[in-house]
Amino acid sequence: MALVVCETFASLMGESTRAGMPAYFIRLTGCNLRCRYCDTAYAYEGGSPMTVAALVDLARSQPHRLVLVTGGEPLLQPETPALLTDLLDAGFTVCLETNGSRPIGAVDTRVHRILDVKCPGSNMADHNLWANMDILTSRDEVKFVVADQLDFTWALEVIINFRLAERLPVLISPVFGQVALKEAAAWILATGLPLRLNPQLHKYIWGPEVRGV
Repeated sequence: MALVVCETFASLMGESTRAGMPAYFIRLTGCNLRCRYCDTAYAYEGGSPMTVAALVDLARSQPHRLVLVTGGEPLLQPETPALLTDLLDAGFTVCLETNGSRPIGAVDTRVHRILDVKCPGSNMADHNLWANMDILTSRDEVKFVVADQLDFTWALEVIINFRLAERLPVLISPVFGQVALKEAAAWILATGLPLRLNPQLHKYIWGPEVRGV
């Protein structure tokens, strides 16, 4: 079976603990959420079918050994776990960005899962699948996109309740153009917790409207 692919491209990782590193991006089509601040709405529909083997071959043609599979929501497509495993078996370091609404248990344990916990400012917080929190390991990361201080306060409660900062990297990503980095930095420092300020680096380099970066 094929996957529906929105786009593939080589760029720098814009987010996560690997921000700034060169990587090959595979963006899959389709998303079950409609976040208020979504910047990849073009991935909701459309795209082209590609087999897992063809996508792995494309990745092999690149010089980068880091691959990010993202969306949309990649776990909506049943072939995504097979793609992740085949990329790993081909020798790549593989990251998966997921919106936190889908079960992550079927994902190969070698994958670095970046789980986006939806804050109230997204209008999608009631879609968080909290059972995923028990599956996360130290090789994974949790990201909170915050639109204001209320979002940050809510995120902090989740971080404390699930002991996330003790278990794995926790990323605080301010919505571009809505929260000043200096302001978000102050919120983080006030907690005394090892949280990471994680701005969307690609938007500062190329601008917020540029695709394929």
